[in-house]
Amino acid sequence: MKTRTKITIVAAILALAAVGCQGPQTTTPAVVTRDHTISVEELARQLGLRIDDRDETFVVLRDAANTVLIFTHSDGRFFVNGTPIGTVGTVRKVSGTVYVSESLAAQIKPHLGTSVTPARPQPRPARGIVVIDPGHGGHDPGAIAVTGIHEKIVNYDVAQKVAAILRRRGIEVVLTRQGDVFPELEARAEIAARRNADLFVSLHADSAPNPSAQGFTVYVAKTASADSQRAARDIARAMATTGLESRGVRQENYRVLVTNRRPAVLVEMGYLSNRQDALRLQDSAFQDKLAAAIAAGIIDYLQ
Repeated sequence: MKTRTKITIVAAILALAAVGCQGPQTTTPAVVTRDHTISVEELARQLGLRIDDRDETFVVLRDAANTVLIFTHSDGRFFVNGTPIGTVGTVRKVSGTVYVSESLAAQIKPHLGTSVTPARPQPRPARGIVVIDPGHGGHDPGAIAVTGIHEKIVNYDVAQKVAAILRRRGIEVVLTRQGDVFPELEARAEIAARRNADLFVSLHADSAPNPSAQGFTVYVAKTASADSQRAARDIARAMATTGLESRGVRQENYRVLVTNRRPAVLVEMGYLSNRQDALRLQDSAFQDKLAAAIAAGIIDYLQ
């Protein structure tokens, strides 16, 4: 990204300091390491803030009254409500988790505003119909991971977990396939049309010739509606909390998207051709974390 573009993004983040919350997020367990660093998730918890935005170079912590911008690189600085306070100090990145100095919380707390302390409004109940499409199935295994697992299995496992979370929130969920079968792509899209679904989400895992390619991508059709684009942004933002690398929202005319008459997105949850992503995607505990993030993004869209 060009420097001017990055500066524009940071400026926009600071200008939005008073904007309300984006929604719930998944947290990383609090760990204080021997070198006295803590994860940025634990820093946010200690400060009573939430992680509102992040990329490989910065993280934004926010509540109704405050915005804290931390540059997570060597010689990075941190800002509280637009005011530069000091340098971040030690920064470590391990398996997608960023660790900063344990002392940073004490440096930030005196500068946080306390004049605006309204009770957080309760989120509106999420209602609607969501079609979850576990990609591939039956005679079509999809990509085959470097570990040997088939994509169709990963897709179905995560889809079941997403569906369970959404149903607990009172959302009606329809799966395009039950078990190891292969519905035609047009038939999957037609399910969403027949049910007048509020959102269609197709779950996949990616593969590439380059084994170093990794991370998740959320796709919409090139002629996607505004609702499809908004759903993609909400899901991508929630998935960024999982520790997977974010490849952002992209456009591609996949058949389940272009033949869909309802708001629709396709999620590539990671690269099975990358060993780290593959091991994560077949791990049940990480699948739980991933499913929770995808469900949170869907709920944000529906509210």
